[in-house]
Amino acid sequence: MIHNIPEEEVLTKSESEVSLKVNISQESDYFDGHFPDFKLLPAVAQIDLLVHYAQKYFGLPLSTPNIKRFKFSDKILPDTTVIFKISFDSEKKRVSFEVCGEEDGKSYSSGAYSL
Repeated sequence: MIHNIPEEEVLTKSESEVSLKVNISQESDYFDGHFPDFKLLPAVAQIDLLVHYAQKYFGLPLSTPNIKRFKFSDKILPDTTVIFKISFDSEKKRVSFEVCGEEDGKSYSSGAYSL
């Protein structure tokens, strides 16, 4: 468990891609102070989760040394279940991701970084 986010469920996994179902619990300390009257998952928390999962499933460093692009399209509210789709191109040393809604497939964020 990271920051009171329950353990993710692996939906699919290959050598270069993983798809994870993650419940963004309202109990997470990521929501502390961000914003008191309107809680939402900060962009930095989404990046932190991405880097954590990239390390866990692909053995990558816990850093994002060369951010290519990050786009945050919509707010992730407490108790939202999302799907993290993460791919790693070992030749280009590049991680790409998308975070989308479990139910509706709405895109919350996407991007890429290089090692």
